Amino acid sequence: MKMLVKWLILTASILGASYLIPGVEVSGLWPALILAIVIGIINLIIRPILIIITLPINILTLGLFTFVINALLILLASSIVKGFEVGGFFNALLFSIIVSFFNFILSKLLDPIN
Repeated sequence: MKMLVKWLILTASILGASYLIPGVEVSGLWPALILAIVIGIINLIIRPILIIITLPINILTLGLFTFVINALLILLASSIVKGFEVGGFFNALLFSIIVSFFNFILSKLLDPIN
C-alpha cells in the first residue's frame, strides 16, 4: 500500500512539474504513471552506480554534480517513455529539481510520520 502511495505521489509531482516547465511535456496520465515507474527503476539501478563512479567529482563539487546526474537520468527516461518529452538539459535539470521538491512536500503532507 505504501509503495502505491509513493508511486501516485511521484506521478502527481511529475504532472505538476510538467505543467510548470514549458520545455517539458507529458501527454497524459498514463505516460506520467509509466514515467514514475521508469524513474523509480532508473533511480534504483542506474543512479547508485553513477553516484559511485562520479564520487571524486561529486566530492569536489560538494555534491552539486548530483544535479547533473539527475538531469541525465531524466533525459534517459524521456528517451524510454513515449509521451514524455524534455526540451534539453536545463529543462531536465529544472524538472528534476521541481519533481524532487513536489515529491518531498506531497510525501510530508500525505504521510507526516515519515
